[in-house]
Amino acid sequence: MSAKSNLLEYLRFKGIKKTEFYRTTGLSNGFLDKNQNISSDNIETIISNYTDIDLHWLITGKGEMLKDNSKSTSLPEVNFEYKGAPYYNVDFIGGFDLVLNNQTTNPDYYINFEPYNKPGVIWCNITGHSMEPELSNGDYIALKEMTDPVQYLPYGEIYAIVTESYRTVKRIGKADQKDFIRLIPTNKSPEYSPQDIPISMIQKVYAVLGSMHRLF
Repeated sequence: MSAKSNLLEYLRFKGIKKTEFYRTTGLSNGFLDKNQNISSDNIETIISNYTDIDLHWLITGKGEMLKDNSKSTSLPEVNFEYKGAPYYNVDFIGGFDLVLNNQTTNPDYYINFEPYNKPGVIWCNITGHSMEPELSNGDYIALKEMTDPVQYLPYGEIYAIVTESYRTVKRIGKADQKDFIRLIPTNKSPEYSPQDIPISMIQKVYAVLGSMHRLF
């Protein structure tokens, strides 16, 4: 089997969607569907983002898919030793600007939790109930800023959106109007409904890579 086939087998085993893979690695959309094998540069990118893959298995298909020390799911660990991704005790919806606009702000601590230990990833809190049950009030969320234009981001994924007036976490979808996107809540209660906003209003977008409940 080729390294591409092995990679696809790994993604199926881990339940990782193609859109999530592209977002995490920065590789171009359609990379997984091309027939050619994986270059050494791309292999380096993949194993730096998915650190539990055994490199020998990825290239040859021989041995175990996962490294010995990653066969069991590790638990998140809090530390003050720069291990993992920084956590800021602010709410994305109310207070995230303290981190966004002040690069000297120090994190409260670090959360060491694969697969979110990547450059550019930070943890903060989410408040509100519009994304329940996927994201609960008070959860930690792992965010990474997106640099692609909003109109080219994959629909159906959850993003943290920053405009001049507010910050919100929603799933994005295609709007009926040109140059708009649709913000879609998960909560089906009547007080929450999809909203279309102009793309021009959006100042920053962060991918919501994952979430977890309070550690303590």
